[in-house]
Amino acid sequence: MTDVRAKLAEKGLTLPVTSKPIAAYVPATRTGNLVFTAGQLPMVDGKIVREGKVGSDLTADEAKALAEICALNALAAVELVAPIDSIVKVVRVVCYVNGAPGFTAQPAVANGASELFMHIWGEAGIAARSALGVAELPLNAPVEVELTVEVK
Repeated sequence: MTDVRAKLAEKGLTLPVTSKPIAAYVPATRTGNLVFTAGQLPMVDGKIVREGKVGSDLTADEAKALAEICALNALAAVELVAPIDSIVKVVRVVCYVNGAPGFTAQPAVANGASELFMHIWGEAGIAARSALGVAELPLNAPVEVELTVEVK
């Protein structure tokens, strides 16, 4: 079993407290051995870390760091319905990027989430993934990540 908090600590990270939903939904739901999270924004202490469009207001590298925050928030959401150390496989990652017209480096942004999961679980952290460009995101967030994991 992976000690997720120890793997996060290796990168100087901690598992955050889950942000309260800003609409009518739950942060995560479990069915059988799968946990699905709602889309997670780059929120720290209840506030968006950075707003705007990737490619005009911030760089792909800056958005990649925000995708890592989204991924941490997704793990915190999982913890609400299953122990975080019970994750055995990251199944799917979906990353939405609020990009400026012409921005096409969504996969580079999504790597912020994917590389974190690979650091924690190695091969089991490599998931099917979609990296999508969108016109807008809630609260003018640059990036949003949703996660599906398999738990014991």
